[in-house]
Amino acid sequence: MKEIKSKILIIGSGPAGYSAAIYAARANLNPIMVQGIQPGGQLTITTDVENYPGFSEIIQGPWLMEEMKSQAEKVGCKIINDSIVNVDFSSKPFKVLGDSKTIYTSDSLILATGASAKWLGIKSERKYMGFGVSACATCDAFFYKKKHVAVVGGGNTAVEEALFLTRFASKVTLIHRRNELRADKILQDRLFSNKKIDIIWEHKVIEICGEDNPLLVNKLILSNTKTEQIKNIEIDGIFIAIGHIPNTSIFKGKLDLDDEGYILTKRGTCLTSINGVFAAGDVHDKIYRQAITAAGFGCMASLDAEKYLAEM
Repeated sequence: MKEIKSKILIIGSGPAGYSAAIYAARANLNPIMVQGIQPGGQLTITTDVENYPGFSEIIQGPWLMEEMKSQAEKVGCKIINDSIVNVDFSSKPFKVLGDSKTIYTSDSLILATGASAKWLGIKSERKYMGFGVSACATCDAFFYKKKHVAVVGGGNTAVEEALFLTRFASKVTLIHRRNELRADKILQDRLFSNKKIDIIWEHKVIEICGEDNPLLVNKLILSNTKTEQIKNIEIDGIFIAIGHIPNTSIFKGKLDLDDEGYILTKRGTCLTSINGVFAAGDVHDKIYRQAITAAGFGCMASLDAEKYLAEM
């Protein structure tokens, strides 16, 4: 088996991973990054990005990730196209196994594997992703000024997204498969009192319809969860808010995770429950989930790792 050694190994890319790589490389720590199955993370499926500081014009998510990758490589990070399938934190140096059968050993680890939005799983959802289908109101609400949008879900995330969207959209329709919400009572009170929000109970989305040239969402086909009766509604965009899944399955039983699977970190740092292992970005941040905060956590994780290595 091939073995690659490093002082800092970064698992995962995206804003958190690339930022960590840039800081570690500039500290002459010669970091190695294993990109994972989705190089660049969630921004690679995001089209227009208008809220990342430093750009007065709209930029494209995939382009931003390519620029970050190029910067990381330019300052000295070695980026490897592989996916980690197993980890061993029981001894030092840490050992992780790649899908390529490569063994990576490192004095410190930065986990930047991110999180994945839960999707409905229908074919038309993927077709219009980034063109009327979104999983982030904070990212994309601006594009729906004075338009009618739908939000799918019934928990805190869905209600918060719906309330946020009312700042931009003329009308927000919340679609929930049950007859009551799971969201906190205070959020429900705000939702029910907002005149811009309508609720369609006991329905699920079975198809997202729109135009092909250009790609544009204009209608939803719903099915009643009890009677299976079909209902159509005209909308300009749909936000899927049924939760996120942190990409932490390979860390279960080896690191402290919360009840939702997010990595727990020591307050004010990116240090995990194992000394020398750090987490950055959406893999531990379930509150903000923005590219800019992920990049910030990447910087923090790298500085924490640098301090750890200096003290060894």
